[in-house]
Amino acid sequence: NKKAFVELLFWKSPAAIREMTEGYGCLQEGEGAGRSRVPPWTPQEEQALRELYWKYKEAEGEDVIAAILAQLPAPGRTRRQVVKQLVRL
Repeated sequence: NKKAFVELLFWKSPAAIREMTEGYGCLQEGEGAGRSRVPPWTPQEEQALRELYWKYKEAEGEDVIAAILAQLPAPGRTRRQVVKQLVRL
């Protein structure tokens, strides 16, 4: 590739640099930028999230997401993960 130097100047992630230096296609499945670091939601967690949302959605002057996070049985979920999952549901 005659324009590889441009890729070296404007790389997107360490995984992209690794691919360029070690050869394209060197990353195994599940490595690099495409890897999902967020554990998937189980059906039980989704059901608990639905129930907590319906419980707290009418609360006036209260942060609904904070209330859900406090009661969510799955520890380690972030506010952003909860919001994205609620939107998806």
